[in-house]
Amino acid sequence: MTPTRGRQAPVVELSEEERRFLQGQVRRHRVARSMSERCRIILRCADGLTSKAVAAEVGVHEHTVGKWRRRFVADRLDGLLDDPRPGRPRTIEDDQVAMVIERTLRTTPADATHWSIRSMAKEVGLSHTTVRRIWTAFGLQPHRTETFKLSTDPLFVEKVRDIIGLYLSPPDRALVLCVDEKSQIQALDREQPVLPMMPGMAERRTHNYIRHGTTSLFAALDVASGFVIGKCYKRHRAKEFLAFLKEIDARVPEGLDIHIIMDNYATHKTKTIRSWLARRPHYHVHFTPTSASWINQVERWFAELTRKQLQRGVHTSTTQLEADIRAFIDRHNENPKPYRWTKSADEILAAVKRFCQKTEKTLCVEL
Repeated sequence: MTPTRGRQAPVVELSEEERRFLQGQVRRHRVARSMSERCRIILRCADGLTSKAVAAEVGVHEHTVGKWRRRFVADRLDGLLDDPRPGRPRTIEDDQVAMVIERTLRTTPADATHWSIRSMAKEVGLSHTTVRRIWTAFGLQPHRTETFKLSTDPLFVEKVRDIIGLYLSPPDRALVLCVDEKSQIQALDREQPVLPMMPGMAERRTHNYIRHGTTSLFAALDVASGFVIGKCYKRHRAKEFLAFLKEIDARVPEGLDIHIIMDNYATHKTKTIRSWLARRPHYHVHFTPTSASWINQVERWFAELTRKQLQRGVHTSTTQLEADIRAFIDRHNENPKPYRWTKSADEILAAVKRFCQKTEKTLCVEL
């Protein structure tokens, strides 16, 4: 007796355009989760996986994979859209939706710098809930704004490749240190005692404060291990920076090349500093591009210090502030963990290029 075979799943074959579209939907942050899931299913089916294997990987039922496989083969990309649902017909026309989007993007109200839901609703004659749904569907948030700054360094590309190369492929028998200073750290005390957190009530503190002086922290982050060398100084001149370099020199193992990544601050380039480095050929300096502090990993550690220790800390003197900073460094070094750099230089440069092209296109449209 010949065993019977079950129904064969339709084969999914993708064109280049379809594959790019599906991959783009999977990568997008604001796409609906259901659509992202369907696109992942089709991509894995196109890779030759069975419906059972795709279901286990995506985390859905096998019948769900079969459903979207069949609908895609029949209707291609349109098959991934939801079917029309029964209920009240639409009362908002496409032209009205386009008008809301156009006015949101191209105009501003006479009495404000940006539209609110209710001011836009009054402008176009729709309900504020309708405007909210349209803005949510198209990812429009007029109340939000972000800042950016592009580096104008003529050697931006070369410096990015140099520093990212050290992160992703450090040289043998060498130590890669990210060095920088966090200056003017204030010792702040509140005018009244902080009220501790209670059930149903957040911690409360006065908005005004008393200043008790400042300190400057110099830090060097070992890229390979995450270990931090840090020391506080009253000021952040070239004199203090040279003292910190000597501190590094005394604490690193002998016989290693030392690659220092630092920014273009004036105290890093004085004659005294250059002379001290010139007498030590095993020191190699790599300057970050101007206006690109994000490429220096010690900045990430500074952000962690600020969030965990400084932002809500209460200090009645710079001595107490410096003691807390040293304690934070000691706790960090008990179990240091390196930051994992994932972007290659090509990926970073490609992202900057896309941003520049998008910005240029936007400016051309406005002009």
